[in-house]
Amino acid sequence: MWVWAAGLFVLALINPESHSHFTLCPFKNMGIDYCPGCGLGRSISLLFHGEIEASIKTHILGVPAVIILSSRIASLFNKSAPKVPIIINNPERQNNAKHLTNNAIS
Repeated sequence: MWVWAAGLFVLALINPESHSHFTLCPFKNMGIDYCPGCGLGRSISLLFHGEIEASIKTHILGVPAVIILSSRIASLFNKSAPKVPIIINNPERQNNAKHLTNNAIS
């Protein structure tokens, strides 16, 4: 969860027009300018900077990627959050719980 969140956070901070940032991209390191992965990262960064049209022009999957990654981060966060019991003041439910407890004991 934290890796995806950190990745989106970094993409939100970097300047999408800058080519001077560090990259692990093998295409960029070989001197090849076109890389679909870099285009996706640039698209997400442009989206975070409010440039929606430029984001879509850079890579059509930038907006869906942010939605999918954000949804996944939220679902992982919900799974890792501590579970708090919900107490409901419903007499019928309490009677059922007592009945189940009494049956389990006997």
